Amino acid sequence: MTAPPPEARAELAPDGRLRAVINLGNPILARRDSATGEVAGVSVDLARELARRLGVPAVLTVVQSAGESVDALASGAVDVGFFAIDPKRAATTAYSAPYVLIEGAYLVRQDSPLQANEEVDQPGRRVAVGARSAYDLYLTRELRQAQIDRAPTSPEVVDHFVAHQLDVAAGVKQQLQADAQRLPGLRLLPGRFMVIEQAMGMARGKAAGAAYLGSFVEDAKASGFVAAALKRHGISGATVAPPR
Repeated sequence: MTAPPPEARAELAPDGRLRAVINLGNPILARRDSATGEVAGVSVDLARELARRLGVPAVLTVVQSAGESVDALASGAVDVGFFAIDPKRAATTAYSAPYVLIEGAYLVRQDSPLQANEEVDQPGRRVAVGARSAYDLYLTRELRQAQIDRAPTSPEVVDHFVAHQLDVAAGVKQQLQADAQRLPGLRLLPGRFMVIEQAMGMARGKAAGAAYLGSFVEDAKASGFVAAALKRHGISGATVAPPR
């Protein structure tokens, strides 16, 4: 990959640092080590690698939810972030192509009558989802009859679902699988209800920076960087997105 043009460096790191927001709400992308407190994951690796190529230090702002990531970018507190591609967010965010694809799934109780994803959108069904997550945005558009009940963050969805005796929990399949192992009497519905395209993003109106960011993501996929990061962090169930 060629060196970044000065214009791209100025737009991605305007104060001589790459300020990146890291969302812990999606465990496939980033996690905090409970013993050391260190944050690690695919998004952390990508942020640091982009900073290295720009020749600037990486400064990470760690948040707990997708909504906080969006707010951090919109306010100018950070220069880049890691987001699920969604048309609502595209109004203010310039996305790269996706770097990983993640499945969104539904979780129910063992004794639930629901057996398929298509059965969820029925009158009287209450679906728990993380507020302002990709799943929230998608289901807000797609569900016509079921009611959405929002948990504060995606990692809190299943506990919210249990505490409020809701009918369905929606979120990252791997997170739901872990919660089903943690709490008895729960099961996932077969398959998926959506595929989430996870991309890097920056504020709109910065053409040189956005072009370089897009090229960086394509190179990270083609070179095996993303695949190696997934393997290094023990992530299963997410796949490297195809080339643009």
